[in-house]
Amino acid sequence: MFEAGDVRGILHRPDTPNGHVLLLTHGAGSDCRAPLLARLARAFDDSGYTVLRYDLPYRRQRPKGPPFPAGAARDREGIEYAVHAARKLAAGRLVLGGHSYGGRQSAMLAASRPEIADQLLLLSYPLHPPKNPENKRTAFFPDLRIPALFVHGARDPFASLEELRDAMALIPARTDLLPVEGAAHDLARAAGLAKDMIERLEALV
Repeated sequence: MFEAGDVRGILHRPDTPNGHVLLLTHGAGSDCRAPLLARLARAFDDSGYTVLRYDLPYRRQRPKGPPFPAGAARDREGIEYAVHAARKLAAGRLVLGGHSYGGRQSAMLAASRPEIADQLLLLSYPLHPPKNPENKRTAFFPDLRIPALFVHGARDPFASLEELRDAMALIPARTDLLPVEGAAHDLARAAGLAKDMIERLEALV
């Protein structure tokens, strides 16, 4: 277990570090021990990344249950604390990643603070609530100034691949989309695509 100030999580240190660091946080109903995050962390670790998967503030307060909308700003503050901790672990590129809610809050922070990270890794970005495609969560997309890789399941009810591609066009920074065939919102099949994610992130530098 890794603890530093207001940051709690699990740290992966590679045998042969490449100098880069990946931050991974969880979705609304999970925590840093989520199987997807654990598998991705090991794969990035094997490729030389230092990886910190961490809990958002709402999860540190309550072991179960979803976040409250009123606490979103505090969750973004928690992401910022994690970035500061990660900057002390490796001096290279910092990739800010998260699944669903965690990715959305990471992206919102990056839109307001473009210096916070070098790249975004957005796993199952929740573009809209299921069955409510009119309520798109894209207001901040035009303010994103750092490259972003979206990894998205073809059966994700929070956005179709077509909807996500259309939304990505609002982002002025470089973007890429890695579709995961047959995957739903949990992206259970995505961990095996870690090598592809790393290559696509490298291409976005």
